[in-house]
Amino acid sequence: MPAMSPVRTAIIGLGYWGPNVLRNFAAQGECAMVLACDRDAARRERLERQYPSVRFTADAEEIFTDASIELVLIATPTGTHAPLARRALEAGKHVFVEKPLAATVAEAEELVALAKKQKKLLFVDHTFAFAPAVEKLASLAGSQSLGDLLCFDSARLNLGLLQRDANVIEDLAVHDLSILSAIVPLETAQTVLAVGFTHFGKQIEEAHMHLTFPRGFHAHIHVSWLSPVKVRRTLLTGAKAMVLYDDAEPSEKIRVYDKGVERDAAKPDPFFPKYRSGDVVIPALATVETLSAEAQHVLRCVHGEEKPRVSGEAGLAVLRILDAANRSIASGSPVAL
Repeated sequence: MPAMSPVRTAIIGLGYWGPNVLRNFAAQGECAMVLACDRDAARRERLERQYPSVRFTADAEEIFTDASIELVLIATPTGTHAPLARRALEAGKHVFVEKPLAATVAEAEELVALAKKQKKLLFVDHTFAFAPAVEKLASLAGSQSLGDLLCFDSARLNLGLLQRDANVIEDLAVHDLSILSAIVPLETAQTVLAVGFTHFGKQIEEAHMHLTFPRGFHAHIHVSWLSPVKVRRTLLTGAKAMVLYDDAEPSEKIRVYDKGVERDAAKPDPFFPKYRSGDVVIPALATVETLSAEAQHVLRCVHGEEKPRVSGEAGLAVLRILDAANRSIASGSPVAL
């Protein structure tokens, strides 16, 4: 079988996250990076020296009107995601969008429908879905080695960055939801209850979000811009075993604890429930740059070799939960999904 031609790719947005996206896609043999767009001349000039084979422009229309470009990467402010993705899809391109997929649920729904109509792939940059530690967490959950899943508890805390155009849920909880989505389908979430607090600006700076799922499984997510220490910790509790995922650890990010509670309601024994405490296992994890693994996956999907792991539908599911959380904070009540 002859080798497939590299996917002709362009990127819009070279600010905070864009250079990372550009670097990881350009490094893939399956990618031919053709065009890079940003309105800031200084950003373009700085990257032109690093990528002499890439043409740089300030006009995104050059990307949309180039019939040879197959894939467009979008790493721009959230409010521009939907207009740019819509234009790219209408031009017949596959699209990869930095999280979140769009600024509103309605915009995301429109993009998902348009991608289907155009028969093009729509990807959302939920990078954590490709982290080896998250893949291991999902494998443990799916193998039943943890038993019935009981709860998911995560904390994502740091000092800043206080933002003007997004609250802390929209900024940070999207990462925890992408991790959670590797364990349970977010589409099955039943209710969201959230509380949030504002101290210094107009945006919520600390929040707690609680989600319920079928069969008693529930998830709690705590996010904050007001912590003196950086915390990136997730606990997944099963009836047989428990897993701690600490992304702040340079190594040994996953620990599997053979701990649990044994209870027999039929026994009046005062020593029930009994607590089990066994070994702690630290699985070996691959050392890869997560964004590189994601880029490789996206390119293989464009070639038809793999199916998208984080599709537009997945991005839409996350947005629906974030929207419900904001409505819950405003009303002070749970919101049904």
